[in-house]
Amino acid sequence: MCFFNKYNCTFEIKFVNLQWIWGTPIKTTCADTMKLVIMTKSTFFVEEDKILASLFDEGLDALHLSKPGSAPMLCERLLTLLPDECHRRITVHEHYYLKNEYSLAGIHIENMDEEKPQGYRGNISRTCSSIDRLKEMKKKSQYVFLANVFKGDGMNGHTEGLSIQELENASRKGMIDKHVYALGGVQLDNIRMARDLGFGGVVVCDDLWNQFDIHRHQDYKELIAHFEKLKKAVG
Repeated sequence: MCFFNKYNCTFEIKFVNLQWIWGTPIKTTCADTMKLVIMTKSTFFVEEDKILASLFDEGLDALHLSKPGSAPMLCERLLTLLPDECHRRITVHEHYYLKNEYSLAGIHIENMDEEKPQGYRGNISRTCSSIDRLKEMKKKSQYVFLANVFKGDGMNGHTEGLSIQELENASRKGMIDKHVYALGGVQLDNIRMARDLGFGGVVVCDDLWNQFDIHRHQDYKELIAHFEKLKKAVG
């Protein structure tokens, strides 16, 4: 940018990219911030509502209610057991009518070829099991879960994770960005890798719920402590 001083001489100020000074990368807050999404266990259990309420108290911002093949009334019961103020942070899978019934955050569509419900208005997220279809899925949703990132999550018969070459290639092409969240095998130890690949968030399921054994644990302190570690890792 050029300026004139009172002697009618010009001088120029060049703005330096503060991300690189003295050869050291300085990460911005924006670049460091990732979204932490917790996915419910696929089955219901007695202490679930108490644990979820505690997670919300500890700062959980996004919960995906996913109970494949479950009866809608069981999902309704779980929602009624949670404080009303938690509902706006919950996205529901399958039973889409619950979104309006309980003023939820939105709906999540797992089948890549499924269209949104007729007449639906509101937030939509999707699961994408093919890197080649990421661009298409992003156009149809607020954010996308890229499945099978670190290992298969059982969707569509996939059991193997994506290769690092596939992920790095997608990252270089800008296909992985802040609107794409890593799903499948995400745990505390690989969140840093997800960040380096450019994912805007991570979806955690087993890594959290494995911290609580309904047959052995008397409380869920270990689970809450692990959640704090996850929250710090994405922050």
